[in-house]
Amino acid sequence: MTAVTVSSKSQITLPAAACRQVGIRTHDRVLIEVRDGEIVVRAAPDLMRLKGAVGKALPRQVEIEAAAREAAARISKKRS
Repeated sequence: MTAVTVSSKSQITLPAAACRQVGIRTHDRVLIEVRDGEIVVRAAPDLMRLKGAVGKALPRQVEIEAAAREAAARISKKRS
């Protein structure tokens, strides 16, 4: 455990060794949580790693047409 000093602006500097242990790098974002009277600092998930996981958005008209086709297919399937 390492002691750090809180500045007049309520800021602290995270010790480099602690950051390395949990994978926090320069310019990473962290999450701050108050839990049972303690302040917990943890690495925030890197949302850029999810880039492309969902795919690209289609133009609005294409989405509308696809939804209409799917609805029509469901209706015709129910009638069969």
